[in-house]
Amino acid sequence: MSRTTDVASQDRNQSKNQLRVGRLVKAHGLKGGLKVELYTDNPERRFQTGAAFTLQVPEASPWHGKEITIREYRVMNGSPVVFFDDVEDRTAAESLVRGILWIDQDVDEVEDNAWFDHQLVGLEVVRDGVVVGRVARIEHFPAQDLLIVKAGDREIMVPFVEAIVPSVDVEKGQVIVTPPAGLFEELPDASDAEAAPSSDADAAE
Repeated sequence: MSRTTDVASQDRNQSKNQLRVGRLVKAHGLKGGLKVELYTDNPERRFQTGAAFTLQVPEASPWHGKEITIREYRVMNGSPVVFFDDVEDRTAAESLVRGILWIDQDVDEVEDNAWFDHQLVGLEVVRDGVVVGRVARIEHFPAQDLLIVKAGDREIMVPFVEAIVPSVDVEKGQVIVTPPAGLFEELPDASDAEAAPSSDADAAE
């Protein structure tokens, strides 16, 4: 699940941001349901009946520039499924597949274990007490987010998952990483290691 909260430009009231909370992945059933990939840790709150979303869809889509309102949110066979007003059948649901859902939210409100992109960019990346780079940007993918870390002349893609990025301290300006071997440094070539004589062999000679 995403650990970031995407932010679009501020809307006209200048007190809210548009936040990405889900992506519609496929039609479900015959009554207009859609499976949703969640970009939120609190779907029951985000997808309450009556919640209105801005749709991000191609310009050619009949839904372009429109808002859509939740009629019902359910978990069916382990998958989150949403139903919208005015989406009554599978054909209508299929026209929404791959749409991104954005919702108004106070800019200062952040979910547990999730951060706005702008809060992460520029933070020091610390490994074993040593600064190894800075967060240059965040890339968002369906499976997970990536921190793009600038380390010298290199850019390193760090999966933004708790096993690799266990701690974020915005106030201290640091991201703690525990990366697997080889992510920040090149591992020795196995063939070179095999070619090197061992000290035991030298001693035997």
